[in-house]
Formats: sequence, structure tokens, C-alpha cells
Amino acid sequence: MPLSPESVFYVGSVSKQFTAASVVLAAEQGILSLDDNVRRYIPELPDYGHTITLRQMLNQTSGFRDFFGLIYFSGHDAAEFNSPNEILKLIERQKGLNNVPGTEFVYSNTNYFLLGVVLQRATGKTLAQYAAENIFHPLGMAHTRFYDDASGVVPGRVAAYDPSPNGQFLVDWSTTYAVVGAGGLMTTVDDLLQWDNNFYTNRLGKGTLVKQLETPGILNDGNKIAYGMGLVPGNYRGLPTIEHNGALFGYTADLLRFPDQRFTVICLCNVSNAEPEEKSLRVADIYLKTEMQSDSIPVSAVDRDLPDPALFAGQYLDPRTHTIYSLTASDGHLQGWGSNLMRKNANQFYDLYGNVFTFEGSKDSMKASFDRNGETTFTGKRLSEVHLDDAALRGFTGNYRSPEVDGAIQLSAENGNLILKNRSNPPVTLTPIANNEFKAGDSFLIDFHRDKHGRVSGLSLFEHPARGIEFARPN
Repeated sequence: MPLSPESVFYVGSVSKQFTAASVVLAAEQGILSLDDNVRRYIPELPDYGHTITLRQMLNQTSGFRDFFGLIYFSGHDAAEFNSPNEILKLIERQKGLNNVPGTEFVYSNTNYFLLGVVLQRATGKTLAQYAAENIFHPLGMAHTRFYDDASGVVPGRVAAYDPSPNGQFLVDWSTTYAVVGAGGLMTTVDDLLQWDNNFYTNRLGKGTLVKQLETPGILNDGNKIAYGMGLVPGNYRGLPTIEHNGALFGYTADLLRFPDQRFTVICLCNVSNAEPEEKSLRVADIYLKTEMQSDSIPVSAVDRDLPDPALFAGQYLDPRTHTIYSLTASDGHLQGWGSNLMRKNANQFYDLYGNVFTFEGSKDSMKASFDRNGETTFTGKRLSEVHLDDAALRGFTGNYRSPEVDGAIQLSAENGNLILKNRSNPPVTLTPIANNEFKAGDSFLIDFHRDKHGRVSGLSLFEHPARGIEFARPN
């Protein structure tokens, strides 16, 4: 059946704005406060020595580790780990946070999953029920729901497709995945248009909703972040934007609003490699061309007064967050995340959203920093190649266990490489970036620990939204 504006899609993290709206409306009704401690509603969460508020969770500054990363490190597949109770138990086992609450923006699906739990315990209604009564029905969004019941049939729902390594497509209806809050919304283009209209008519609640969702969060030090409540305030080619995208199980989605122009692009796709964010921007380029600034300064890599972008290509490691940014150069362009980075000046480049990369140093010693909305979120040196011989690699081999994810990993040295195996997940080849640190593609880093005798005694796994998961190697 051909897709249409009435086709029902799973929209992944585009759902977060509806979870946030539900929590804000419940606060307006006096049922809860955005500054409440989350442990008031979920006391089984660990006490990390810091109050974690609902507002910090809405702004993605709480520090909670992302549960998708935890599921992967446990050796399971997210599609199979589909019980909300299982996910809550996994979160409860965490002994640490990504960051001190309120000090840093770290996008984590755990925040919005837990907000759904909070709403249910505070209101006595599921997120699906509350959102239907307070958002979907009032706005006439007749084909929108939070999918929290795997036995439910959704008329008009389309299948999603994910390319497999052999060139074929894996088809997934994801009818058994009923976890909501961070995702879980089923909706249509026509229904999302009704939601978009409300950002101008402001018909829901007491009138504070739109402003609260769109206002950037504020860290403990007073600095603003590039995230509101389920929405991302930004700027594209000189025009203010409000956006959020989403992806899961082959479904991909993007909702991009230009509030000053009252122009919105809603892009819903059912194939994992569709890149809806890029498509949304290209549509906006066409319709708002006369109002936009030029997308780059008129310079070229062949200009003798400017460094060749290849000078800045490479992998950069932030030692604080254990995050790697990989940049390449091709045809006179510096590239990141599959796109050309627009040049600002000799040593600075924009990403697609106007955030700035700054490079300092020389060919043999280059540093990079990344600023998002005035906040420096990444600072690191370019990595050099590291080679370890077989004897050094064998020092890392063995079995490691973690009570935080109730999981185990096995490391073995094979054909000059260190190989990680984790239950049913495909084996991963690790690449050394330092004597005690390895990376797994662009997915995660491993930092090994040694005892006083120099023997490897354990490791920490770092994925950007799930940092510092500890695994021990038994004697």
C-alpha cells in the first residue's frame, strides 16, 4: 500500500515532546512539580548523593545512563528487552551517573522512560491514557497513541525496513515493543500538523506549555544548553528552529519548525537509512531560500590563504567523557556524520546546525573543540596510531562481569586483534588508541584498569550516554 499523510508511523524520540508536554500539563494541574525529586515517585532508584529533579530529566541533565546502552552492554538486543519492568530493574542496578545532576547535557532515553513512570504513579493513569485525554483528543489527533499494549492493533500502521549486510531488507513491525516515554508514539503526518498548529494557537492547559517546551534548559552554573523539554532550539542558516528527530527499528522521523516563518517540515520514513533530518533541511532550503543566509563563506580548499581541510581530518578523543569524534576530508571538504562541514574561517567549521568546530595546533599535534549554543561540549587531541603486539593483547584477554548490567563479556586475541564477545551480540574488533584504551568502531570505548602488580583487573565501558559501566576480571 502506498504511503499517505494518514499512514501511521512509529516516530521514536519525536515522542519525547509529548511525554514532556504531559508532565508539564500535570504540573499545571498541581499533580506534581517539575522541581520534585524523582525519588519521591520512584523511591527504588538509588540515592546518588544528589537530588535529581523532573526538570533536570526533561532537560537531559540528570546524569542517568541511557538504558539502550545498558541493554547492549548486558548482551541483549533492545527489541527483545521490551518489558518496562525489566528496564526499570536495569536502571535501579546502576551504581553511578554520567555526570553530576545539572552540570552537563547528556542525552539519555532513561530520563523520558522514567518520566513516563513518574506520570503514571502521580496521576494514576498511564502515559497513553493521560496524553490521550489531555493532548490527542483536545487537538483532534485521532490516529495518535502511545503504544504501551503489545496486544493492540493499530489500523493503517506501516512496516519498517532495515537494510541487512547481504543487501536485502529486514522487515520489522515491532508489534511486541511496548515501552513508552522515551519513544513509543504512533502517529501520522496529518495528526502532527494538528500538534504543530498548537504551537501558535496554544490551546492546551493554562498557556505555559509552549514556552516551557521550547525554552533551553539551564545548568547549575547558569549556562544555557541546546535542549528544551523534548525539543531542540537551534538555528539554521540564520533562522531560529525548533526540532526533534527519532529512529528505532527502521522507522526514522524528523519534525523541524521555523517558528518565525510559521513553516514546518514533517518527515516520517519507514526505512532506517532515509536520513529525514537531511531531507527536512533540503525542503526548508527550497521554501525559505530567500530568507536564509548563505550556507558557507565563498572559500575553497585550493585558496592559498586557507589550510587544506585535510589538515584537520582524524579521530579526536575527549579524555573526560571518553568520546571520539571522527572527521574525514574529501574533495576539498571536511566531513563529519556523513555531511560536509561548512567553513567559517581558516580553522573553524560549522556543522549542519550552526555549531562550531575549532582546531588548534599543527599537523603533528592537533586539538579540536566543539561548541554547541555557546557551551563547549567536546575538547580533545587527535589520536595517533597505536600498535600492540600479541603478548600485549593477551594481557587483556579473559572473562569480565558486571553486576550493573547483569552481564559478562569475553575478550580474546585473534589474528593480531582483540575481539569482544558479549552473549548474543555480534563479535566486535577492538582498536587500541592508547596502551590501556581501545575503541569499538564509533560505538564505545573501553578503559582497562590494572592492579598494583600491573595486571589487568577490570575495565570500564563508555558509550556517550552510558558512561563508566564497570566490569571486573576475577582472579
